[in-house]
Formats: sequence, C-alpha cells, structure tokens
Amino acid sequence: MTVTAQEVAEWMLQELKSAGILYQSNAVDYIRTHFGEQFIYVNDNGNQSIDKEVKKLFKKMHGGRAAWERDGFFWGWS
Repeated sequence: MTVTAQEVAEWMLQELKSAGILYQSNAVDYIRTHFGEQFIYVNDNGNQSIDKEVKKLFKKMHGGRAAWERDGFFWGWS
C-alpha cells in the first residue's frame, strides 16, 4: 500500500490538534519511520525537513489555526 502526502499531512494535523504542539524534529523522525524516507529531504541549511507537498497540504488543512514558531522549530495549535 502506497502512502500519500495527504495521509502524512492528516497525521501531522491530528498530532498537532491532540498535543497542541508539534516539533519538526519529532515529526521528521515519525514520518521517516512510519511513512517513508520519500517524505523527508535535506533543506538548504542542511537540516532534515518535511516534504514541501506535505507541508502545503498541512497548511491548507489547518487553515491558519496553526502557527509556525521559527525559533523553536515547532507548530502550535491556536
């Protein structure tokens, strides 16, 4: 069974709603382990990040209810 970017984004949203906070490093680790390496890439700063399509879908799903905290590298639910 093939996992889609939509499913990964849905997981991210559920985690964020449930915990109120989602750290990027924790999300990267979970996504790599449970959904596959194809949803992770190394960004220009040399850090592991979540696939851009997943983040785009995630942003569309939360509709502005989540805020990215740049200094802490996490999303917070509002």
